[in-house]
Amino acid sequence: VQLQASGGGLVQAGGSLIVSCAASGRAFSRYVMAWFRQAPGKEREFVAAIHWNGGRTNYAESVKGRFTISRDNAKNMVYLQMNSLKPEDTAVYSCAAGPWWNENSSGYAYWGQGTQVTVSS
Repeated sequence: VQLQASGGGLVQAGGSLIVSCAASGRAFSRYVMAWFRQAPGKEREFVAAIHWNGGRTNYAESVKGRFTISRDNAKNMVYLQMNSLKPEDTAVYSCAAGPWWNENSSGYAYWGQGTQVTVSS
């Protein structure tokens, strides 16, 4: 599976942004998809994950209630809708695909290149 993230940009605090991840490969619908982020000087952290059929999602506590992950298996796409953005959400956001449900980056075999999200105060 090859992944390509897009949609990042600069937004003011309180604003919204959606980042997308386009996947290639026939097995896309079999993978758990997730978003991770990494801020400068910090370790990569889990943001959200969605089960292969979209029936289960999970979020980091820091984004719960503000972010929504979704997927469209017919289009091989995964989305992260980000609302009520805060300056601390500033990071490079990367999508990932893996066979198992987990929040650890080591559990994901395929990664996109990441897209920068910057939230100004």
